[in-house]
Amino acid sequence: MSTTGPQVVHNVFFTLHESSPANRQKLVDACHKYLSGHPGVVYFSAGILCDSLARPVNDREFDVGLHVVFRSMADHDTYQQDPRHLKFIEENKPTWKKVRVFDSEV
Repeated sequence: MSTTGPQVVHNVFFTLHESSPANRQKLVDACHKYLSGHPGVVYFSAGILCDSLARPVNDREFDVGLHVVFRSMADHDTYQQDPRHLKFIEENKPTWKKVRVFDSEV
């Protein structure tokens, strides 16, 4: 697996159809179950919108944020096709009103 080139930061922001504390936590738990621990991940976190940060510059149109840093583009690409990632989408997609993905090279 290549370790040359930039790392890939994969940020995903989920807006739920039903934004309750229980539904937010359920999605965070699913992120940890299916999306953590993949090969080539150098950082993983998932959490709910921070209610205490509401400055005009804060985008607050999401419920759950997923943050994954991959060692390489190859690791990112492998993750996208991994059965655990696909199972996460299959099980949780019906609860999503909107999904925004922000990928960057660092």
